Amino acid sequence: MTIKITKCSCEDLQVLQKISIDTFHDTFKDQNTPENMEAYLGKAFHLEQLEGELANPSSDIYFINYNEELAGYLKVNVNDAQSEKMGEEFLEIERIYIRNQFQNYGLGKHLLNKAIEVAMDKNKSKIWLGVWEKNRKAIAFYNKMGFIQTGAHSFYMGDEEQTDFIMSKTLA
Repeated sequence: MTIKITKCSCEDLQVLQKISIDTFHDTFKDQNTPENMEAYLGKAFHLEQLEGELANPSSDIYFINYNEELAGYLKVNVNDAQSEKMGEEFLEIERIYIRNQFQNYGLGKHLLNKAIEVAMDKNKSKIWLGVWEKNRKAIAFYNKMGFIQTGAHSFYMGDEEQTDFIMSKTLA
């Protein structure tokens, strides 16, 4: 088993778009209408949107490979790139996705550890994320990893307002 985490660059734009759409669709397609999925995917993972995210110095995106196959990715934000104003001491995990066929290999934990490493390198003392209230598997994972629910915010899937739990963790 070989696991490798690499930082994305603008040269990875097409691959990033594909894995972003594939993993989001696979994760949420059964709980959302096709129209809302299409609207969200078209907006969130448009090439120009992703290009801007890659160019933002307050955001970092990483791929995780398992046995040389692209298995998932991580996006973290600090400062003004955070989707909520949480303060200077926070790093946000905006996206952490693993392809279905690579689930249950511990890759999510590797990406979470990478996020913690990035937070420490950037002198952040806390990390936070938003997770859909209906995503019980992810909530259980984050609880196991030491996150606690500290709030909630709205997330729009197309024209449907949904609730994301805000979960945070203080770093040692």
